Amino acid sequence: MQDQTAVTPAAPEGLRSPGAAARTVYVRASDPEAVLGGSDIEDALRAALDGCSSGVGERVGHMGLEELRREAASWSAAQAARYREVFAEAEAVSEAVSETETSTEADADAHPDADDRRTALVRRAALGCAPLALISGAWLQWLSAPGNAEEPAVLRILGLYACDLGVGHPGISRGHAYAALLRTLRLSDYATPAARIGSDPAVDDAAFHFPGLLLAMSRRPDAFTPELLGADLCLRTVGLLPALAPLRDLFPDSADWSAIDPGAARRPGEPSGAELSRAAVAELAATHEDASGRMARGFRWALTELVHTTDRLYAALVAASDPAYDMAELIRLRAREGAVYHQDFELDGRPLSVWLKEAQTDPGPLLRVLAGSRLVTPGKADRSPLVTGLVGDDGPMFRVFGEGDLRVIRRWIASLEKGGEAAEPDTAPRAAEADSPPAALGTNTAPGPVPSSPIPASILRARPAEGPVPADIREAYHLLQGRVDTPALRRFAEAYVRSWLAGDRHGSARSEHPLPGRWKPQILRTWLAEEHDRHGAEFEENAGAPPPSREQLIEGTVQLAPLTLIDGSWIQGFTDYDRASSDIGFSLFTTYWDELGNGEPRLNHARIYRELLAEMEVEPPPTGSVEFARWPRFADRSFELPVYWLCLGRFPRTFLPEVLGLNLAMELSGVGGSYRRARVVFKEHGFSTRFADIHNVIDNVATGHSAWAADAIDAYMATLSASQGDDAHETAWERVQTGYRSLDPPSGYLARRAARRIWRTTRAR
Repeated sequence: MQDQTAVTPAAPEGLRSPGAAARTVYVRASDPEAVLGGSDIEDALRAALDGCSSGVGERVGHMGLEELRREAASWSAAQAARYREVFAEAEAVSEAVSETETSTEADADAHPDADDRRTALVRRAALGCAPLALISGAWLQWLSAPGNAEEPAVLRILGLYACDLGVGHPGISRGHAYAALLRTLRLSDYATPAARIGSDPAVDDAAFHFPGLLLAMSRRPDAFTPELLGADLCLRTVGLLPALAPLRDLFPDSADWSAIDPGAARRPGEPSGAELSRAAVAELAATHEDASGRMARGFRWALTELVHTTDRLYAALVAASDPAYDMAELIRLRAREGAVYHQDFELDGRPLSVWLKEAQTDPGPLLRVLAGSRLVTPGKADRSPLVTGLVGDDGPMFRVFGEGDLRVIRRWIASLEKGGEAAEPDTAPRAAEADSPPAALGTNTAPGPVPSSPIPASILRARPAEGPVPADIREAYHLLQGRVDTPALRRFAEAYVRSWLAGDRHGSARSEHPLPGRWKPQILRTWLAEEHDRHGAEFEENAGAPPPSREQLIEGTVQLAPLTLIDGSWIQGFTDYDRASSDIGFSLFTTYWDELGNGEPRLNHARIYRELLAEMEVEPPPTGSVEFARWPRFADRSFELPVYWLCLGRFPRTFLPEVLGLNLAMELSGVGGSYRRARVVFKEHGFSTRFADIHNVIDNVATGHSAWAADAIDAYMATLSASQGDDAHETAWERVQTGYRSLDPPSGYLARRAARRIWRTTRAR
């Protein structure tokens, strides 16, 4: 690879973002209930992948995965060195100023640039990497689904994703680690949750292009799983983003850098992110015929995007060495709001409001006029009204500028010569010399617009295909096996959930073992212990009851297969990145992680259940197949509760209280009682007891899933502040209770009528 060449400082105009669509896609695709199904959106995303067929992508187009890994690692190291040089120059300026510093006030005021320049570089580098670093690993969030939860490759991917999240603990995902760095640098106003960074005007629109597409593709695992895994391998190989290398040098103890680096191990002795990614890639390549080529395509695309965004950010950092650049950017950001005012204040014979209106697209003229005005004393920031009286606590611009803004203004004023001549930035980036050698990866001399097609805009214009409404309960079960929704399927799922819950409310008064009537802290833990005692007592009382016959046992086990083989599907929405590591959702993701076997096929609950069925000489088709849903051995009624689970799991935000309630009911349902009875019956008829044994252990009420379910409810209820009043707690608790009861639909005439209405209602919409 060729040596990295210097980048000509780019001016504000040359670095202007290609549009805000990428930012919008980033925010939209962060929604856990986003609907991005349909061929139009898929075509738009495929066009993004095709965007790497020229330029950088053309240079690496012939490479396979191993060669691409070497190229990416080499590029990353060279880019990190290039960024370190920019910071080293700032440090050199600081040291030179320190060596020649005098005690006179005039000299001190003339050199505020030394520390401020480094601060500006740190700020730009940290914010420029934020949209990607805050979602580190999120592109894997939907790659597991009920229909593929038994596949070894999916379990490998889930293991990799669990590492990114720091499974088992809240607030320690790789994204959280980066948010902590931003807090240390006092840049975290828009960092949590990650989608809020889309509201930060200090982040260039173009910084959202690559992560926005990654998030959008993560919502389409049906179409892009190999490409996403290839992109993941690229990101793990690159490791710490090059712009962050000098920040790690400057602040080695101020962040969890092993978490921020997606290719690193989270803790000593654990496999690294890069190793886990390579294992997932190898597993997918071994089990899917066309996966290798598609993963290489995803790798090339990701590397191309990283090259362009890294070059762009580097050019911005180099340009930021000119104080006029930062000042021009600040004016551009504030010009629209400021143009509403200042009609009576004139600069150079024109109202300031007019100058500000023009500065929204070209701040250079205002910068020049401002430098020669009475608001600025060139070279002396502390004597300039712009940063003294005007922004004081009784000035007309009080609180208009924050501390960071004032540093930018002071640095610019200090850079002005005594004559007031402003160093106005260029209006266009400089092109490469015509006789320069062909550029290696990442040596563009000007960032220009993002070279890919304007895919984010096409995604926004695309509309999800309406899709079919399930014709019957079996088709609904099949269509709901994946993650991707169409508008029709989403409406069906929501209507099914609402009808099911409405049917439950008809029989609520007859619930034999309800949750406590009112919630208060710690009440659920006490209630759990009492319920566990009750389960144990019932088991002892029924110890002498005759067991079912072998035929009855087999038939019951078969009819439970559509339910049991999608274990955890009611909480599948909590694989979503922000929810999976939140105070409420982390234990639900950990439960899901357990249900799928912690990444190990031998521990996967669906596989264990299939082994039990095989002992009974029953072999259903693959769970996600049409054949499974149409298998005549299953009764139609065996799909009713599973479809409810599959529907509810798609709404982790809309039906959060109900999901929490159902989760508690599900995890507690067999502990101490029915699982123990199942063990006795399986053993008596000569079948393995492993499925019953593992659930009775991991669902325990002290440290297992039942306890986690209660804690998640407590965490949710605690978020409802006292200022919201008793009504908020009562309403939320009622919804949790409804979700809890919904595991066992009530009996009785009204309940049966409501249950029949479920299908009629959902089919009619």
